[in-house]
Amino acid sequence: MKTLKGPAIFLAQFAGDEAPFDSLDSIGRWAASLGYKGVQIPSWDKRLFDVEKAASSKDYCDEITGILGQHGVALTELSTHLQGQLVAVHPAYDEMFDGFAAPEVRGNPKARQEWAVNQVKAAIKASHLMGINAHATFSGALAWPYVYPWPQRPAGLIETAFDELARRWSPILDAAEDAGVDICYEIHPGEDLFDGVTFEMFLERVRNHPRANILYDPSHFVLQQLDYLDFIDIYADRIRMFHVKDAEFNPTGRQGVYSGYQSWVGRAGRFRSLGDGQVDFGAIFSKLAAIDFDGWAVLEWECALKHPEDGAREGAEFIKNHIIRVTEKAFDDFADGGTDEAANRRILGLG
Repeated sequence: MKTLKGPAIFLAQFAGDEAPFDSLDSIGRWAASLGYKGVQIPSWDKRLFDVEKAASSKDYCDEITGILGQHGVALTELSTHLQGQLVAVHPAYDEMFDGFAAPEVRGNPKARQEWAVNQVKAAIKASHLMGINAHATFSGALAWPYVYPWPQRPAGLIETAFDELARRWSPILDAAEDAGVDICYEIHPGEDLFDGVTFEMFLERVRNHPRANILYDPSHFVLQQLDYLDFIDIYADRIRMFHVKDAEFNPTGRQGVYSGYQSWVGRAGRFRSLGDGQVDFGAIFSKLAAIDFDGWAVLEWECALKHPEDGAREGAEFIKNHIIRVTEKAFDDFADGGTDEAANRRILGLG
């Protein structure tokens, strides 16, 4: 068994234009002051990181790790959630997702997709140069508008969508294989990979590619009412990253999983700061320790109620208290009888 690394924090929800959130140096110092040992960097935020420069410059990569290192903080992974989303966009979402892209490719879906693919590949190269073996992203979505089967879906519609999704991601996965970096898809509503079944549909189409793996985040499963503990048992060999995020689901006579188009505050299912929701993190950390997960426990803070700085401060201690320092010996070693094979055979009556 292996002890999880952490606590770490995903910086996407904290980066801003004011200190200490406006540069990697200052946000690294802030994270360290709260007790974090690692940070996960959103590769699209140039206040913190330049992914194109990192893909081509080992010196720049060393500069990034050095800035964090002087505060005693490690770089856990890079994220391309926004760019990965743009690898596959249904036309219904073209305008809403355009803001994720560089200004020069907005309004041009083909150019935007090419830009997104290059961004993800750049993050893979940068990860390799910095000695990181896992990378966080979204799959994007072509089939998501048809998630509810009404009107009745035409035969083959979903299969065609997943065939295309696999076609777009296969060259990226091959690039990840060359670099020795796992692509960890966050299993997330709004993506075509939103539960175990859809991940398997994708995995089959990319021929069980060894670099197609999972970023495990139980909060999204609470909102879907999916068994997030059983998920760990089923996909243990594909879980390579972990977002520690809490959530709650409180259905009423007026709303359930779909939550009636309400804002996050008014939804039956909503994200919460660590410890304020319903996720059984004691069971999750136990299962991850038992399956030899050797990655980082990374806070992703999202909450409609609590201030983010309070969530970050509380989250560091929460994760620290949940990480299990795994044992090096069995608890009942004191009662070891010191038997050998001959004794075992005698006990079994085998002579």
